[in-house]
Amino acid sequence: MFSVVFPGQGSQMVGMGKEFFDRYELVKKLFKEADETLGINLSKIILEGPKESLDLTVNTQPAIFLISYSIFKVVKDEFDIDLNKAKYFAGHSLGEYTALSCADYLDFYRTIKILSVRGNAMQNSVPKGEGGMLAVLGSKIEDIEKILKERENKFKVQIANDNSVGQIVLSGKNEDLLSISELLKDVKIKNIKLPVSAPFHCNLMSKATEIMRNELENIDFKKSNNVLISNVTADEILNISELKNLLIKQIEKRVRWRESVINMINKGVNQFIEIGPGKVLSGLIKRINKDVKINSINNLKDIESLRL
Repeated sequence: MFSVVFPGQGSQMVGMGKEFFDRYELVKKLFKEADETLGINLSKIILEGPKESLDLTVNTQPAIFLISYSIFKVVKDEFDIDLNKAKYFAGHSLGEYTALSCADYLDFYRTIKILSVRGNAMQNSVPKGEGGMLAVLGSKIEDIEKILKERENKFKVQIANDNSVGQIVLSGKNEDLLSISELLKDVKIKNIKLPVSAPFHCNLMSKATEIMRNELENIDFKKSNNVLISNVTADEILNISELKNLLIKQIEKRVRWRESVINMINKGVNQFIEIGPGKVLSGLIKRINKDVKINSINNLKDIESLRL
C-alpha cells in the first residue's frame, strides 16, 4: 500500500517544474490559470525568478502547490498511473492543501486562490522582523517539550514542526528564540535559526487564523473517497466538517509530520510517493523509517521509473 505526500514551504527553487511546463500543454494551461486567478505573473516568478520574489510567502505557497499539482496531473493523465489507489493523501503544512486538491476535495482554481490568501495572511500576521523559527537537531520531542514547559514563564516558544526523529522546529518572537537557543547550546543541543520571516504554526499566527476561518467557511468542499491525513491530529480526517475545522487549526498548531508517517506505516503503508519540488519529505521519512520504499517525483525520469 502506498501514500502520496506533498511538500511544504522551503522546497521552492527558481526553475522548478520547467521540464513539465516545456513539454505538456496541460501544465501550460495550469500556469496560465494560476496567473489569471491571482492577477500576477506567478509563472515568470517560478521559471525565471528572482529568488527573492519566489521566497515571499504570498508567492511561495501557490507556487509550490502549482508545481506539485502539475506533476500529479502529468503522472495521472500522461502516464496513466492511478494515484487515486493511494491509501492516504498527506502534505506538510501548505502541502496539505495540495493533498486535498489532488484527492478531489477542492478544485485547482479555489485551492490556489486560498493559498494566496493563506500566504499573505501568514506573512502579515506578525510585524516583519518580530518573529521567526529555530530548527533543533538531534533531540527527542519529549526532551524539548520538557524544557519549554519548565521555562514557559520566561519565554513563549512553541513547537511548530515535529518533522522527523531528531528534527524539530520552534516558533516564537525572535527575542524568545534567542533565549531558548542559548539555553539549548548550554546543554549541548544543536540549533539553527531558519531563514524565514515569520513564526509559522504558533499562537502568533492568530490574525491569520481568523482570516482563514472566514475564507474556509465560504468554501464548499466536495465529497471524495480518498482519505486525508491531518497535520493537526496525525490521523485520518473523517468528514468535511472536521476537514474545515482542522485546516483552520492548522495555522497555529504543530505540524505532526513524524507521527503522521508512523501512523500511516502502522496502518499498512509501505511506500511513500513524494510529488513536488525537492526531496525534503523523502529525507524526513527515511529518518523516521529506513525500511519503507520512497519515491521522489519531480522530473520525467522519476515518473518513468515509478512502480506501484
